[in-house]
Amino acid sequence: MTRSILILGGTADARILAGRLAEDSDYRILLSMAGRTLSPVEQPVPMRSGGFGGAAGLADFIRSEGFDILVDATHPYAARISANAVEAARLADIPLVALSRPAWQRQPGDRWQSVETIKQAVNVLGDESRRVFLALGRQELLPFEAAPRHNYLIRSVDPVEPPLNVPDARYITARGPFALDDEIRMLEENRIETVVSKNSGGSASYGKIEAARRLGLPVIMIERPQPLGDAPLKGATVPDIASALTAIRHQLSLFENRGE
Repeated sequence: MTRSILILGGTADARILAGRLAEDSDYRILLSMAGRTLSPVEQPVPMRSGGFGGAAGLADFIRSEGFDILVDATHPYAARISANAVEAARLADIPLVALSRPAWQRQPGDRWQSVETIKQAVNVLGDESRRVFLALGRQELLPFEAAPRHNYLIRSVDPVEPPLNVPDARYITARGPFALDDEIRMLEENRIETVVSKNSGGSASYGKIEAARRLGLPVIMIERPQPLGDAPLKGATVPDIASALTAIRHQLSLFENRGE
């Protein structure tokens, strides 16, 4: 019997995981995206875009569409969506596999200053003008208008529209992964003095962190939010794609063992 998998996406890991699962013809897969990226990359499975109306709406969608398992492969900073996934899986009485890639860990030579919020990152930049590289989503940049004295280099997947209301800001539109040598060159050519980053984990965007270490640059690291929900009642939290595949297949095999 074909088993149905709903994947909540938002990361490259979600796309890769969906592609790996699509290699098995016994799965019906739907990848759901929040819709914040204007031009998402082509996905290997059918996709929907937009929200569900909270945990209850997600649970209703799961039941009406007959999904057997929910996979949370959203961004590590999408705390509300992950909490809704936990509650929706409980309401719909299906297992949840949460793919949560480990956060980056401070290495010898790193000059990190950890903060909890973007507003704190703005404050930490201080009063003296700096040349700052912002590697953040376009929807997270507005707080930096409160610090117009800095010179900003901003990289985002989608164009920043409208641009920030600051005197000196330059924009790069690009999608990772980013090679280390390219990141070093970018920081050097733009004479960057400080990097502002979220602790996203994974390898696709780690190049800027290693480049900052090589160049001795300080990094203002916005740490991950605390989880808003409990651990999955049924299922597992896993650190990587290989573990997610194993966990998903294990949970789906339980249906077969019960003869469903």
